[in-house]
Amino acid sequence: MTTSTYRRSPARRPWVRILLTGLALWLLTVAVTFLTGNPNLIPTLVLLGSFLVPVTFVVWAFERRDTGELTPTLVFSTFLTGGVLGVLGASVLESYLLRPSPWLFAGVGLIEEAVKLLALAVLTRHLAVKSVRDGMILGAAVGFGFAAFESAGYAFTALFTVKGLSLMQLVQTEVLRGLLAPVGHGLWTAILGGVLFSASTRDHFLVTGRLVLAYLGVSALHALWDSMHSIALVVTLLLTSTPGQLDLLSQGWMPEPSPAQLQSFTILYWAGLALVAVVGLAWLFGLWRLSHRPSRTPPAWRIPTGSPPLR
Repeated sequence: MTTSTYRRSPARRPWVRILLTGLALWLLTVAVTFLTGNPNLIPTLVLLGSFLVPVTFVVWAFERRDTGELTPTLVFSTFLTGGVLGVLGASVLESYLLRPSPWLFAGVGLIEEAVKLLALAVLTRHLAVKSVRDGMILGAAVGFGFAAFESAGYAFTALFTVKGLSLMQLVQTEVLRGLLAPVGHGLWTAILGGVLFSASTRDHFLVTGRLVLAYLGVSALHALWDSMHSIALVVTLLLTSTPGQLDLLSQGWMPEPSPAQLQSFTILYWAGLALVAVVGLAWLFGLWRLSHRPSRTPPAWRIPTGSPPLR
């Protein structure tokens, strides 16, 4: 069997095995938890559901690495440590710097993308070779780590309702966040990682104008994603609002959509998320295609003694 045939075989792709095995285990855990009502299974349910998609995409990205600098240990530590540092840093900064305002989600985007970028730079500062594609993969690892821990928190919180514990709400939260994970934190930080590594030297990361613009652009995508519920609601009310809803809007209140407006709101909400995702994916793919693989010429210290000079 040739190498190309081996790589094209889905059964031999690690990310496929991880996804299918993890999904089967998660579904089994859901079924057993509902059947037995055993609360000891809730941590297993939360962790499997929150980490399955992020881990799968990190493994998928690792298979497309550029250089030998990217080892499984480095990617795993970047995923785990970067994710935890990002979640902790964002939590502290958002608690002290943000207050309820129309610009709340803009602040969230700026803070969370900054802490993920900083975590990526700290964890990868000693890499000898910094290729754009490796930067995108390591950025995705940090972003997906952040997403996994954040999703675990949201899933755990969704368990508690005014009517008691709700396993159904927990499962629904994990399914929704799992489906949206590929176009969230991992995507945004992958873009930043590629731009960061594109302007880097062997020993230093450089803060360039391009990196600043990429950071602001990714933060804007993040803010739009988080605020899409409010944006869709405002647009729906502006197009189809009743006099009573207009009065509430004029007083600074945000009324909920009526049953007649719910369909329009839902369409606008998902269309807005899809637009943000398409912009992010187009940016990522463009950066990937424009990046070039590093030269495979061995460094001088690896050239055997007596070899002719490289020309």
